[in-house]
Amino acid sequence: MLSEVLLVSAPGKVILHGEHAVVHGKVALAVALNLRTFLRLQPHSNGKVDLSLPNIGIKWAWDVARLQLLDTSFLEQGDATTPTPELVEKLKEVAGLPDDCAVTESLAVLAFLYLYLSICRKQRALPSLDIVVWSELPHGAGLGSSAAYSVCLAAALLTVCEEIPNPLKDGDRVNRWTKEDLELINKWAFQGERVIHGNPSGVDNAVSTWGGALRYQQGKISSLKRPPALQILLTNTKVPRNTRTLVAGVRNRLLKELIDMNQHHLNALGVGHASLDQLCQVTRARGLHSKLTGAGGGGCGITLLKPGLEQPEVEATKQALTSCGFDCWETSIGAPGVSIHSATSLDSRVQQALDGL
Repeated sequence: MLSEVLLVSAPGKVILHGEHAVVHGKVALAVALNLRTFLRLQPHSNGKVDLSLPNIGIKWAWDVARLQLLDTSFLEQGDATTPTPELVEKLKEVAGLPDDCAVTESLAVLAFLYLYLSICRKQRALPSLDIVVWSELPHGAGLGSSAAYSVCLAAALLTVCEEIPNPLKDGDRVNRWTKEDLELINKWAFQGERVIHGNPSGVDNAVSTWGGALRYQQGKISSLKRPPALQILLTNTKVPRNTRTLVAGVRNRLLKELIDMNQHHLNALGVGHASLDQLCQVTRARGLHSKLTGAGGGGCGITLLKPGLEQPEVEATKQALTSCGFDCWETSIGAPGVSIHSATSLDSRVQQALDGL
């Protein structure tokens, strides 16, 4: 097992088009968002495995010796066992979570334990680790934050257990794994996502693993070669939405043959919201174009920043959106997928993230 500190990051995602059409067999285009989740893994010898998620207020620890003695035969050694409801219930017993633990926190802990126990079971003894995960991505906004979390965990645990090699070479500040290793990371991350979401499509973890842009249709995912790196404003309206309800509403409209209004007009499909209309109005007044991303009904929207747009105009647009009560980030799409960073030669962004802990 490796003994050095590992620093890993993975991007979020946005859907450029096909948010609801994909449910009905059409193409969706998903791109990596250059807002990232970061993970620091530090091996130690105190007999504990510690998990800290400062974004959602989690700090949890388990005795490695106790975990070692547990009957974990429900996990198939060395294989990405499908996390069935029965398996998740057994994980809850192992986790020792209180009954009043919030759903988000509970699922994050269960996904970690699933990946830790499954990946590390090949070791002679379960490793003592201190793991901290923090994110630039807003939680629950449809930007793939849980997938980035699962990808970071899978990459770090597979590397520390030497299931895949550390790709960092002397002098590297950042590097990525080989295609074969990324496929293994993606495989495990998908299982982590299944613990959290039950039946995810696999798009979010694939985008977070591979980066760039992916085409998704009827369960088939393929990378696009040389996707353009576009600057965008990402705006979170902070209006909560229920993806399942919104998807069901679109299906009902399709069955009533109202889709001829133009399936690209998402408002006609009943997934718009006054907050998204306001976003579009604010940016349109400045000659910019916006659309929702994800399920709609609130949530997030993206605004394309035209090449050559002056920074004062960008700042003025951000200020106008912020004054509407929205959160706004200037970022880019087409970002690199899961990456490993040098712990001794940090770039300014990773250092800033670490300083914020």
